[in-house]
Amino acid sequence: MDTIFALATAQGRAGVAVIRISGAEAVSATSLLCGDVPPLRGVRRLYDRLGELLDEALVLRFAEGKSFTGEEVVELHLHGSPAVVSAVLRCLGDMPDLRQAEAGEFTRRALENGRLNLAEVEGLADLIDAETESQRKQAVRVFSGALGVLADSWRTRLIRAAALLEATIDFADEEVPVDVSPEVLALLDGVSAEMLREADGVRIAERVRDGFEVAIIGAPNVGKSTLMNRLAGRDVAITSEIAGTTRDVIEVRMDLDGLPVTLLDTAGLRETDDLVEGLGVARARERAAAADLRIHLSLDGNEPHADLGPDDLLVRAKADLRAADGLAVSGMTGLGIEELIAAISLRLQDKVGRIGIAMRERHRVAMMRAIGYMDAAGTAMRTGDAMTDLVAEDLRSAIRAVDSIVGRVDVEHVLDEIFLSFCIGK
Repeated sequence: MDTIFALATAQGRAGVAVIRISGAEAVSATSLLCGDVPPLRGVRRLYDRLGELLDEALVLRFAEGKSFTGEEVVELHLHGSPAVVSAVLRCLGDMPDLRQAEAGEFTRRALENGRLNLAEVEGLADLIDAETESQRKQAVRVFSGALGVLADSWRTRLIRAAALLEATIDFADEEVPVDVSPEVLALLDGVSAEMLREADGVRIAERVRDGFEVAIIGAPNVGKSTLMNRLAGRDVAITSEIAGTTRDVIEVRMDLDGLPVTLLDTAGLRETDDLVEGLGVARARERAAAADLRIHLSLDGNEPHADLGPDDLLVRAKADLRAADGLAVSGMTGLGIEELIAAISLRLQDKVGRIGIAMRERHRVAMMRAIGYMDAAGTAMRTGDAMTDLVAEDLRSAIRAVDSIVGRVDVEHVLDEIFLSFCIGK
């Protein structure tokens, strides 16, 4: 396998820049730069092939099997000058046994060498992209191997169930003193129930990763854009006394108590003969219906302008101009904004509380596939409609579905898509 190298830190000026080299020629390539490569770590001067000093760097050496990739790895911790980094990369690129790493290639080698499973790779990708505290916690949970541990637990119990059935097949001509059906069915019911709980939480986990949507809806000129600007902390929407000013959906990404939230300012909901405004109203209704939560803003605080969902909020607008009971805000003065943010956060945190460990649609599909096989096996055992060897095959199929979660089988078609999200040097 080729020896690869890449800048592992961000481009641009910095205090320190790290170049990673991984593969069988990592140490010999480094020796061409500094001569004596330290057995573990040490400060060395780096020279080009003409003997010109490039930089003084901290050189770290990782033995095969103990590095991130599982291969022999050397890291060069340079001064973070773009000129220094370019010069060292150019020297490495001139070496015949080295090549520039592709996007995600270091992590892909970690997967191929058994240092990470596929779920941990996905967790690492999400950790790199994490912008909020909830995203970080969710990614760390998967990257640390929690999903792999859970999948191994399911796999162990399914193998136990399959082994019990296989025993009845192997000894079909003999008298088997114990009926294995109760234990097998109990194992299947337990695994299936756990998988269903995990599958139900995947959509919310995806929302934590990609962001919740909160739509502000209401009649024209009720103060939606002013409220949007107040929540965003800057002028992102045009406000005026003219009804129908907002024609399209305006989006603002923000961190709300550690949760990623996209606020949607929508066109005022009303009947109109204006073609362009009518398109805006239709789009507003469509985006609001798809949002995770809607703020129904009105002057009286009682009449929603769209169907009221279980997590939606009825909010009285322009609270600075009239006394109001309940949840009321003023986008102009900021009155009631903290209470509104707390109410939104409470509802979203309640959703987050239903998250398990699985966090991607791929995980959900694999779990539902496994549940389907287990349901078929359980039904056949309870009704006696199928032969034991067919039930055992259903269990083997369920085990393969579980194995696909962590990448033991059937993963080649998803690898390229996953590693495209990684930067060069990771």
